[in-house]
Amino acid sequence: MSGVETRHTCCSGSSPTRDGNSYIPCSRSFPHTCSLNSSSDWRPSLEMPLGQHLPSQQGSQFEDGHNDDLTALDEKALLQQCYTSKPYNMQHSMRKSEAEDVAAERKKQAVVEQVMLDQLSRAVISDPEQATRGDVYKEVQGHLGLETAPMRFRKRTLHETKIRTKSGLTEHMLSNKLRFDSRIISRNGRDACRDLIGFFFACDRSLTVYEFRQFGKNRTNALPFIQKGVYQHQRGKKKGKAYDLSDFYIGANLTFQSVDHSLPKSVKQNPILTLRVISIDEVAMDFLKDSSLQFNQESSEQLTDDSRVFRKIQGMLRKTLSKRGVRVVTGLGKYFRHIDKNGIGFLSQADFKEALKLFHLEVPEEDFASLWLILDDNKSGKVNYGEFIHAIAGEMNEYRKAFVRKAYMKLDFNKTGSVPMVDIRKCYCAKKHPLVLAGKATEEEIKSSFLETLGESCSNPGEVSYSEFEDYYEGLSIGIADDDDFVNILRNPWGI
Repeated sequence: MSGVETRHTCCSGSSPTRDGNSYIPCSRSFPHTCSLNSSSDWRPSLEMPLGQHLPSQQGSQFEDGHNDDLTALDEKALLQQCYTSKPYNMQHSMRKSEAEDVAAERKKQAVVEQVMLDQLSRAVISDPEQATRGDVYKEVQGHLGLETAPMRFRKRTLHETKIRTKSGLTEHMLSNKLRFDSRIISRNGRDACRDLIGFFFACDRSLTVYEFRQFGKNRTNALPFIQKGVYQHQRGKKKGKAYDLSDFYIGANLTFQSVDHSLPKSVKQNPILTLRVISIDEVAMDFLKDSSLQFNQESSEQLTDDSRVFRKIQGMLRKTLSKRGVRVVTGLGKYFRHIDKNGIGFLSQADFKEALKLFHLEVPEEDFASLWLILDDNKSGKVNYGEFIHAIAGEMNEYRKAFVRKAYMKLDFNKTGSVPMVDIRKCYCAKKHPLVLAGKATEEEIKSSFLETLGESCSNPGEVSYSEFEDYYEGLSIGIADDDDFVNILRNPWGI
């Protein structure tokens, strides 16, 4: 098919605690629903008009039909679960994964070298003693040799300096560091896909975060995103306390005052910048734990009550979301974006209560009040609706989310935060779908079912934003128990 052919040219574990807004993912122990013998059930639904997919009550375009029966839209979304089988070309997939691992390690080493160079050079070159009045006087009188001419006339390097800096930083001290990867918690695709690598230094409990950028195949750079310094939590039960080693684990949130940093305008729209830790250097962590007297496990104990609230609410909604997750999660996202007239991503308590009622998600008032106290920890009266959706429905773990980001970045190679639907059609490949391989469906039928369910969640039918793409797979993830099965749902159609 032309769409499949064009694709080859256009596209080449759960976090244990919550800090700020890191949620306990809901249980993924739901059965797979796709069967090779189910073609007679789903094929007629492919021909159903789009307007019949979401039953409407009281004339609302966002009304969610209150019944346990699957709509045609649900059935089409569940077809994506058939991809849970392994990619048909495992050898190619393994080679590709190995190449990606090598590239990732090279990237991290390049950032490490840049960080060490920046910190050690800055400590010496910025030292006030580099240009003492005595030296200036001697230069003016000509008492200094040509080799010690004013700095503006000669090139000075780190190794040529003779000044003993008062800075306590040394290469040995800076080597005792924890490297971690992170991402921005944002509904803006360009910001959510930024490649951030951070470092926590045990010597002074400071941290810094660098952004790695790739230009073509050979040109790269790494620049500070968060300057090196000692920072405090801006949200949660540890608000005001300085970060320590126990604050770094997969799924942890690091919060900063946006105004204190030179950040992109899109990031500064939110007064609090939240970075999610998505991986850490386990070897370095074990070494620092053994050598640190300050490491403790208090953070996980402090957050037990919050976790219990999330698990209770997610348990109440599990049955509703097990098979209708895509329709509910994407529907909520679309509804919230519709009523968020200012586009700031924050809504009031009344807005969320109305949404739960509209989508027939029953949460007792007492549990809702407990949930609100956790989410609105700064008492502003408003909560980010992305955080709210994750709190009630659970959130993909970082392993799964990494593949969602990888698939979207492959589509959005210009990093605009939005992908035209026509490009989605060109790049989506249905040839590996089990129903296609078994001759029970055509590639076009499977592709059309995917595009229809994805398009239903989009505010603009002609393009897909990062948040809409993520919401789709967030809802699909609820019904997939195994991480590798979920990853194959992304590997097979997107070739990642």
